[in-house]
Amino acid sequence: MSIGHTLLGLLESGPRHGYDLKRAFDERFGQDRPLHYGQVYSTMSRLLRNGLVEIDAIEPGEGPERKRYAITEAGVTDVGRWLATPEKPEPYLQSTLYTKVVLALLTRRDATALLDVQRAEHLRMMRELTERKRNGDLADQLICDHALFHLEADLRWLELTAARLDRLARQVST
Repeated sequence: MSIGHTLLGLLESGPRHGYDLKRAFDERFGQDRPLHYGQVYSTMSRLLRNGLVEIDAIEPGEGPERKRYAITEAGVTDVGRWLATPEKPEPYLQSTLYTKVVLALLTRRDATALLDVQRAEHLRMMRELTERKRNGDLADQLICDHALFHLEADLRWLELTAARLDRLARQVST
C-alpha cells in the first residue's frame, strides 16, 4: 500500500493535521498495522517537498506548533493517476513455503510434516479471519474475504504439493 497516496486521498475531503490523518488512516486501513506518527510526518514532509500538499495553517499546540495540511492540485492529479493504475498481480513464483518444501526434501527432512504444520496454521488463521468477518463491518468483511481467498489458494497448493511430494523429491534429489 502506498502510504503517501493514501494520506493524499484522505486529504481530498479537506485539510487535516498529522494526528487527524493518522487517526483516519488507522480507522480505515490500519486495523492490522497502525501507522506510526513518525511515518505520517516523514511522509507529509516528502509530500510537501514534492508539491503534493501545502501547509494550510499553523496553529499553536501544547507542544510544537501543529501544521494543518491541504492537498494541492498536483496532489489530486497524483492520487487520480495512482487510483487509475492497476496493481501488478503478485504470482508468488518464489514463495518461502515452496523454498522450505524443497529444502526439506534436499536435507532429507520430513516435508509431509512441514506441509501438515503449514496447513494447520492456515486453517487456524482462516478460523480467526472468519470470526473477525462475522463480527466486522462491511470494510472488515471485504478485507477478510481478500485474505481468506488467498489462504484458500494456498491450501489448494498445499494439497497439490502433498500429492506430488514423491515426484518432487525424486526431481530435487537428482
